[in-house]
Amino acid sequence: MSDSYRIEHDSMGELQVPAEALWGAQTQRAVDNFPVSGQKMPRGFIRALGLVKAAAAGVNAELGLLPKGVSRAVQAAALEVADGRYDDHFPIDVYQTGSGTSSNMNANEVIATLANRSDKAGKVTVHPNDHVNLGQSSNDVIPTAIRVAALLATHEQLLPALKHLRKTIDRRGRSLGKVVKTGRTHLMDAMPLTFQQEFGAWSAQLASAEDRIADSLKRLRRLPLGGTAIGTGINADPRLGGKVARALSATTKVRFESADNKFEGLAAQDDLVELSGQLNALAVALIKIANDLRWMNSGPLAGLGEIELPALQPGSSIMPGKVNPVIPEATVMVCAQVIGHHTAITVAGQTGNFQLNVSLPLIALDLLDSIGLLANVSTLLADKAIAGLKVRQDRVKQALARNPILVTALNPIIGYEKAAAIAKRAYKEGRPVLEVAVEDSGLAESELRQLLDPVALTAGGIHGG
Repeated sequence: MSDSYRIEHDSMGELQVPAEALWGAQTQRAVDNFPVSGQKMPRGFIRALGLVKAAAAGVNAELGLLPKGVSRAVQAAALEVADGRYDDHFPIDVYQTGSGTSSNMNANEVIATLANRSDKAGKVTVHPNDHVNLGQSSNDVIPTAIRVAALLATHEQLLPALKHLRKTIDRRGRSLGKVVKTGRTHLMDAMPLTFQQEFGAWSAQLASAEDRIADSLKRLRRLPLGGTAIGTGINADPRLGGKVARALSATTKVRFESADNKFEGLAAQDDLVELSGQLNALAVALIKIANDLRWMNSGPLAGLGEIELPALQPGSSIMPGKVNPVIPEATVMVCAQVIGHHTAITVAGQTGNFQLNVSLPLIALDLLDSIGLLANVSTLLADKAIAGLKVRQDRVKQALARNPILVTALNPIIGYEKAAAIAKRAYKEGRPVLEVAVEDSGLAESELRQLLDPVALTAGGIHGG
């Protein structure tokens, strides 16, 4: 912005606003009042605000409450806001009034200015409150916009990314379906399994995460618009909420509903906290997958060294040739941030005093950040780690052959105590279990080879019974 100003006024008086700014006095007061972080409201939230304002203008005209010319001008301007053409004119800090009133008025003022610059409104001067905010309050617009933004981001970004990651895991699992490796519990050698079985557990985690997220969206799509100030719907046509929800559904191709109880949607943000909780659970699952990859990739000589992740960049400024598992590391950091966001959202969700929650901007910021981070890192994990990993089959076979825990399969025949003695001797002498079992079990080598076949053991069941 330049150093030139114009004079604007609101109900509290006059003040200076940058000459080229599309916003008005109420936005400028918020800019002056909240120089906290320099962090603005997220793009997805501004998009949702624009979509809500456009839908409301269309419905108010349909209901005969807004002149059609004004409605057309407001809708056109609001959709331009939704498309991101004027993000620079949304300057208010996230840490502002807890209802988000400042951001609502920011949208109202920008949209009114744009509408007045067009020729669609005719001779009517579009007013931020009387026209753009008709039948609305910040108290129902902001909770509605958060839900719209979160639902769209989940449908458009997160769920497709999770499906892509799961399909990548499944495809790699199928390609390694006959490769048997040593299982581990407590980070110690355990019974064998195939890479497909190991990868299949990751895929199942992600499928469960998708299901949990999808279930939470059933409650998230209930929009409180039409509740206005406290949930009673004062100054709004009773049909507004339902019609806006249908209009948003038609525009976005994502299902929205009007909340049956508008008081809940203003005072409580439990559905947003619920979605954050499912994102938190997804973060836990992704950390599990990322850490498994890091362990399997560790080495390449002194660690497990079962797989090689794609070499993406030099791993050290001092140790030549070092390559690190950077994508799993980035995944863990993303998930740590999401877990932190969930704590903040949980606390923010508790600040619903009587008829209004007063931490709405923070919920919007952290929830949308979590969705975007998880979507982006899931895609990276699929494309830059799992899709290109290589199994070091010689190393895997060597460890499997020397795994003393294979003797577990002999329990039904020779008993736990004798099997334990064979396992301990094999480990102490550094010999394959089969060799020691031939000497100590009293069973024929041919039978032992069948009983201790790692491939057969991955199928479970009772062997030799």
